[in-house]
Amino acid sequence: MQVILLDSVHNLGHVGDEVRVKPGYARNYLIPQGHAVRATPEARAEVEARRRELAAAEDQRIAEAQKRAEALRDVRITIRSRAAEEGRLFGSVSNADVITALAELGHEVHKQEVNIAQGTVKETGEYKVDVILHPDVIVNIPLTVAAEEG
Repeated sequence: MQVILLDSVHNLGHVGDEVRVKPGYARNYLIPQGHAVRATPEARAEVEARRRELAAAEDQRIAEAQKRAEALRDVRITIRSRAAEEGRLFGSVSNADVITALAELGHEVHKQEVNIAQGTVKETGEYKVDVILHPDVIVNIPLTVAAEEG
């Protein structure tokens, strides 16, 4: 299915791009969330007419994302969890734990913005967490998972 992007979408394209996606992705996510419209001749004409307006709105979102990124640049997260002596956790550290840790430091991030490359962390150690504030603005935050003492 051909759609025209109204927002930049990570790994897909930028404002005004016409891209081919699977129909379910378009119907269930892109179109309802306002990220895209079906690529019809009318939509093409409308997007072309609104291109400057859309580009200005996109620039505003990028500026806001960069401001949030600047606040997160020097943040380091340490999460303590129960672990066995060899470092294996009793449970795991997930995106929700990272969001909670960032909230305690005064930074609000949303679930869809946090990406742990391994999915969930199941051992103590050092990890990197990507916070995707905008497809063009990604902040890497160091995560230390340590065993609880006691």
